[in-house]
Amino acid sequence: MESKMTRKMLDDYIKIKREIPVLKMEIQEMQTGEGGLISSTVFDYQRGFPRAQSVVGMDWKLFEKRKKILEQKRKRARAVEMWIESIEDGQTRCVFRMFYMEGMTWERIAAKTGYQSSPDYPRLMIRDKYLKKCGIK
Repeated sequence: MESKMTRKMLDDYIKIKREIPVLKMEIQEMQTGEGGLISSTVFDYQRGFPRAQSVVGMDWKLFEKRKKILEQKRKRARAVEMWIESIEDGQTRCVFRMFYMEGMTWERIAAKTGYQSSPDYPRLMIRDKYLKKCGIK
């Protein structure tokens, strides 16, 4: 997924990282439990007249759709992670990694980077400045 990084992609990354385990759990449940089972009624004419019969089976269409969505989300997450890891400046890369990949708060990032007296510094002077430099709005 080679594309230009956008602010939306960065913001969506946090949401995507929360959705991936949920999708994996859904797929697992569909494979091992009753989450993927559907039932339908068909008419059996073996005795010469219609007799309703229940048929249970896997909802393969839904299963494949969930797998496709999971793979798309994984690709988008990997693209953001690769972009973050490609940031040359170590402090900037560290700030992006802590906020986006590790989910730290700006206060905690400020404390870890030595700016505890100014918790907005990493956000404004490191992240936002880098995004502006890259033309990312």
